[in-house]
Amino acid sequence: MYDVIGIWAGAFFTLAIYSFLYKENPIYRLAEHLVVGISLGYGIAVTYSNVLKPRLIDPVNSGGHWILVIPGLMGFLYITRFFPRISWLSRYPIALLMGTSMGVAFPLTMKAAVLRQLESAIIPLYREGMSWDVVLGSVIMLLGTLAALIYFFFSKPHKGPFFGFGSRIGIWVIMLGFGATFGFTVMGRISLLIGRVQFLLSDWLHLIK
Repeated sequence: MYDVIGIWAGAFFTLAIYSFLYKENPIYRLAEHLVVGISLGYGIAVTYSNVLKPRLIDPVNSGGHWILVIPGLMGFLYITRFFPRISWLSRYPIALLMGTSMGVAFPLTMKAAVLRQLESAIIPLYREGMSWDVVLGSVIMLLGTLAALIYFFFSKPHKGPFFGFGSRIGIWVIMLGFGATFGFTVMGRISLLIGRVQFLLSDWLHLIK
């Protein structure tokens, strides 16, 4: 019984969201508001059960962890955003969060986005036993990386056989990278669409197995 109700509710809201392809309508807005409201309510429940209760309420109630009251009060200062007279108090937790996040995230981001990329670019062009296609791929990767870096080197004009030709190749390399990223994003969205269509045709209408 409940499974049937869930399938029909899922089908209704799936079609309600896709009705936006025709035009914005009250059914689409209903589904949109339900998604936002349910997501917010679920997020609050998960935050309480996974963060506040095990990491603040339970340790304080058990005793010996009163120091946790300080970050707890800092977190509750976010609520002052709803009261104009004392909304300035919310700047303190925001500043603390931003500063801590920068301090923690900066070295991790540098390692993931810069150092790991440099490590992947510094590869041997040839080793004994390497096949010709692997060597060719390594050479293309090295030349493409250098061309992309030349395009962003603005200390000298992009003219001549080295900077001029290299910057033009760099544009093509950058566009290939953007195109691959966009294609990956589109394929991800298409896979979501395929999943919804399979749900409608299989679980709801039973047209396919």
